[in-house]
Amino acid sequence: MIDFHYWTTPNGHKVTLFLEETGLPYKIFSVDIGKGEQFKSEFLKIAPNNRIPAIVDHAPSDGGEPISVFESGAILLYLADKTGKFISSTLRGRVDVLQWLFWQMGGLGPMAGQNHHFNTYALDKIPYAIDRYVRETARLYGVLDHHLTGRDFIAGEYSIADMACYPWIVPHARQEQDLNDFPNLQRWFESIRARPATQRAYELAAQINTAPSVHDEASRKILFGQDASTVK
Repeated sequence: MIDFHYWTTPNGHKVTLFLEETGLPYKIFSVDIGKGEQFKSEFLKIAPNNRIPAIVDHAPSDGGEPISVFESGAILLYLADKTGKFISSTLRGRVDVLQWLFWQMGGLGPMAGQNHHFNTYALDKIPYAIDRYVRETARLYGVLDHHLTGRDFIAGEYSIADMACYPWIVPHARQEQDLNDFPNLQRWFESIRARPATQRAYELAAQINTAPSVHDEASRKILFGQDASTVK
């Protein structure tokens, strides 16, 4: 059984996509980040960076004690290795999956996240910051669109690289991106959206969270007012 500590963010969706695709048994523990539940001591024991998602695997492949994993990319890689699914067994295929997984973790996610922040959440609308991250998001969309020329999925077959990227493309309108400008990306996006596991994952999210995480000044302070004192 996998204990899945989750909230309905793109990084959280990555893991539900994998779990729903594989049918691994899991139990969700919701972590409402707008209420500060990510700072509870029991959560910090498995996620010291006070960010979702995190998992605890009660049946690790080595047969030992439960293993906890935080960081969405690390979770996807752990689960892929555990199940032998959605990652290539060949050296070159594995490298292809991992380089695009890291591309999402180091590029698409952080840049789109800053896009969301300055475009949607920041009280002060700073034109330079908005333009900077809208443009960089567009560049990254262009990189992925070009790579998907002649490919159904990022690394050939559907993999954890696709699961990592897809949730960050879902809010494309909020990121001021038009998928019509990226035809290969749009084709890829629509094919993943049509997968039954994807539909189940997002239906689950809609049941867990029916309101924005940032809804008042208190939630804004919780999500955007952290500094070094938060972890002391």
